[in-house]
This record gives sequence, C-alpha cells and structure tokens, in this order.
Amino acid sequence: MMYMKRLITIALVVIGVTGVLWVAKAWTLKRTDDKVVKFNTDCDTLILGIQQYKEFVGTYPTGNNSAITKALLGQTEKKVLILAVRRSDVNDKGEIVDPWGTPLQFYFSNNEVLIRSAGPNKAFEDSSIASSDDLYRCMGKDKQ
Repeated sequence: MMYMKRLITIALVVIGVTGVLWVAKAWTLKRTDDKVVKFNTDCDTLILGIQQYKEFVGTYPTGNNSAITKALLGQTEKKVLILAVRRSDVNDKGEIVDPWGTPLQFYFSNNEVLIRSAGPNKAFEDSSIASSDDLYRCMGKDKQ
C-alpha cells in the first residue's frame, strides 16, 4: 500500500512538472517567435509615428486602417509624412498589415494608442480566451 502511494505521488509530480514545462515552452516560443518580434518592433515604430503625427496635426489620424495609413504617408490634405510605414507592410487595399498579412486594428483614447494583431491564426478573438493568439501593443508596452 505504501509503495502504491509513493508511486502515485511520483507520477503526479512528473505530470505536474511536464505540464509546467509545456506551458513555459509555449509561452517562450510566443515571446521569441521572429514574427512576434517583428510585430512588436513594427508597432513601436508605428506608435512613435502616430504620436509624431498627433504632435504636428493636433489629433490622431482618424478612420479605418487605410485612412490611417494614408494619413501617415502624407496622402491627406494635412500633407504630414511620417516615416513609420514601409510599403512592404501595406496590402493591396492600402492597409497596414501584421507579419502574417492581416490588417492591424488601431484604437485611440486621449493620449494612448493601442495596436492589435490577429496573430498567427489570422482571426481576431476574444482576449479573455486562454487560447487566443491575438497580440497587442500599447504605447511601447506589450499586452500579450
């Protein structure tokens, strides 16, 4: 009987350690994936560019993704060119896309900017779902 309890205890410890290692590996891969790193770097540049745009114009760019892209590229009546957008990061519709090719979502509030990516699965999901792979970047701080 004592041998059986010890065997069960060891099995539970092994299962627990394996689970912790599996979660740690998944979290580490998400943090170090080249496309995630690119998303974070690109968003830092975009947020800086959007803040510069606001300094010049007095407000954040408005509208959908393509309108924001046009504003940052100086293609509006404001004619303010912000070098935060590379042509390679813009799709055929004129939208800034994430490293997986999905158009980014932009949110503005007072002096804050939030950029959202659908992540590797290319589908925007409820962020409260544990399996959601959406990525967020806000004022230079990641919200993953």
